[in-house]
Amino acid sequence: MSHISKAEAFYKPHRKHPELFQEHFLESWLHPDMLEIVQDFEKYYEKQWQKQQEDNGNMDEIDTTLSPMDDAKATQISSKLNLETSGVYSFECLSESFLEMINEELFHFYKVTAEHDIPVRRPNSMNNYGVILNEIGMRPMITALQQQYIWPIARVLFPTQGKVFHDHHSFIVRYQADEDLGLDMHTDDSDVTFNVCLGDKNFTGATLVFCGTFGQADHRQFQHTYHHKVGRAVMHLGDRRHGAEDIDEGTRMNWIVWNHNWEYRSSPQYKQRMTTLAYQAEHLPPSKVCLSYTHDRDYTHFHSELPKAAEDLHLHPWCPPPGKEYEGYGKVSLRHKLSRQTGNGETHPNEL
Repeated sequence: MSHISKAEAFYKPHRKHPELFQEHFLESWLHPDMLEIVQDFEKYYEKQWQKQQEDNGNMDEIDTTLSPMDDAKATQISSKLNLETSGVYSFECLSESFLEMINEELFHFYKVTAEHDIPVRRPNSMNNYGVILNEIGMRPMITALQQQYIWPIARVLFPTQGKVFHDHHSFIVRYQADEDLGLDMHTDDSDVTFNVCLGDKNFTGATLVFCGTFGQADHRQFQHTYHHKVGRAVMHLGDRRHGAEDIDEGTRMNWIVWNHNWEYRSSPQYKQRMTTLAYQAEHLPPSKVCLSYTHDRDYTHFHSELPKAAEDLHLHPWCPPPGKEYEGYGKVSLRHKLSRQTGNGETHPNEL
């Protein structure tokens, strides 16, 4: 029996809500706003499809991919959709009854696995208390959510990356004072990311900071701070740099679905994007809040030391790639070294 299958097999007899492990996602589990958004976007897509049929008599040549979505237009399609910042959208997503049910199941899972020493694989090396939901039996339920409700929205908001979803990586992240506090700046191994807050209602801090897009000149420029609300989801492209700031009080638990489009990933556009050859030179020094201790070569140019969370990591910083540095990159490094030697701290003009 594989390591992956052990968690699912051992936990199966302990399940509290078997319906969470079936091949369906009930409408009653969604907030009315989510249902309205899906209906609005399905109507919009159908209207655009009909227009293409009218404009093109040859059905074989019709491309089901819509044109890139304008931010303002997206919120016009459905009044229940909120534009947080360019390319980042939020909306009420889950019903109170579903939140109660899935939280009860997850807390029970944590309890049972701890009592029985069930092996649990974590979502990534930086999250020590998360759970990969696909590996405990919830993949069928999440696939239903993806295909029936996430995809109809994503194919309109992000028509290239969201044209079709073939698979997903779905997991829980958890932050609290005596565990993981936050998550370093990063991009996702996702084409379209769906992130919904499960609880609890009394946490403070742990905001989600959005910066620019991977490979673009504004990659490390601050764009927006998103404040999580229980039951509310945020959706964005996976190549958007973002990170979770440290939690102050309580526990924040989020359910994240990384949606994958294998057709897009096999395209020249995607393959070129994944190389540093297409990386644009940065026009400005990075916003301080957008720096990554995992990925950025100049992290300690702006911070006196690495955070405690980086102590056990084998770091291989690469950003910005050589030749793509902002003007004055070397001077900032030298100034930082001198300030550390003399003990005189400096404040960089890009303080965010």
